[in-house]
Amino acid sequence: MKTSSILLPAFLSVAIAAFGKPNPDVETLSSGNTKFALKLYDQLNDEKGNLFLSPYSISTALAMTYAGARGDTEAEMSRALEFHLPQKRLHAGFSDLKLGLREAREKGGVELSVANALWPQKNYAFKQDYLGLIERDYDSVGRALDYSNAEKARGIINRWVEQETKDKIKDLIPSGVLDSLTRMVLTNAIYFKGNWDVQFKEKSTREMPFKVSLEKTVNTPMMYQKGNFGYYQDADVQVLEMPYKGDKVSMFVLLPNQGGGQPFRRPTNPPAKKKTIADLEKILSPAKLSEWIGKVRRTKVDTWFPKFKMTSEFSLSQQLQALGMKKAFGDADFSGMDGSKKLYLSAVLHKAFVEVNEEGTEAAAATAVVVRTRSARPMGPRFRADHPFLFLIRDKATGSILFLGRYAEPASGN
Repeated sequence: MKTSSILLPAFLSVAIAAFGKPNPDVETLSSGNTKFALKLYDQLNDEKGNLFLSPYSISTALAMTYAGARGDTEAEMSRALEFHLPQKRLHAGFSDLKLGLREAREKGGVELSVANALWPQKNYAFKQDYLGLIERDYDSVGRALDYSNAEKARGIINRWVEQETKDKIKDLIPSGVLDSLTRMVLTNAIYFKGNWDVQFKEKSTREMPFKVSLEKTVNTPMMYQKGNFGYYQDADVQVLEMPYKGDKVSMFVLLPNQGGGQPFRRPTNPPAKKKTIADLEKILSPAKLSEWIGKVRRTKVDTWFPKFKMTSEFSLSQQLQALGMKKAFGDADFSGMDGSKKLYLSAVLHKAFVEVNEEGTEAAAATAVVVRTRSARPMGPRFRADHPFLFLIRDKATGSILFLGRYAEPASGN
């Protein structure tokens, strides 16, 4: 069993997307994004130790790529990414979703920014309707680069990511990922900072045991407060909702039920044994998540929560292919981008940072999708014997010509 997996990013994205009264397409999009988030987490949960990612960032970057997919590539991406709207409505939905996030920033008490950028190869003939869609629905203007100088291009993109994430995400694209055959990089960056609606007091933070597993315990700084939080418990899980200032965004925490709490409403069937994170992951699904969040109710809760900081990074090509998105990385059809079938995905990179303390939470993430062209097949010498020629049969060891001839005209009847 792995040590400690943090599910906060999926629930943070759910909470952020759930405020207000979205239109049906946004509801469909948010539901699909949640399904994709949990599918991707299931692919990643064999990673040892802590795990943190932004499903929203990954979905957005891949949606910009999906806009250029056609045929079987489009169909595979749709299934893998849980995109269940026609192309035009899907991208308009992402636009509306981004506007909703802006509302959380403006009307809530949190800092929240989302930025998208398109980095096409200078002078490469991308289709104007594709570039226009990305500019319109993703608020992204193409910034042409020369990938023949791959290191310079990498530096420019990485500096943009650092700026948009307030220096929390550095070196998103490692050296060697880009080369002269790179034709475009699509990036998304998200930054969040929110103070708890009711902050923890620093003087209440104490070193306390943290059970890494049923067999291993370590000490860690543990924050404490007794406050009004959203809470739910059943035989499998304890769910805690901690709102940020403005009550537009919340953190939801799913804690495997080990029977040590004193819930305001005891479960009908108390757990027969202590649950582990592995037990919880086995039953986690979009429906179960929706059920648990729907049953959360505000009540006074004695709350201990660890103070922590972490950074996670992933190359997601293998996981996305395992979800069925195979053609995009090989025999791809991204003709919606440039009218050809030469382009394919060579890398999908993701990096995320989170810090949780007595004041609140700071989190940032960035995703880069690298689009490459297939190398042109080298054109060797051409030989077409369609006119008279000489020929010989020669002994290689001695150099003796054993037979010599000329072929000038096909025999009749051949």
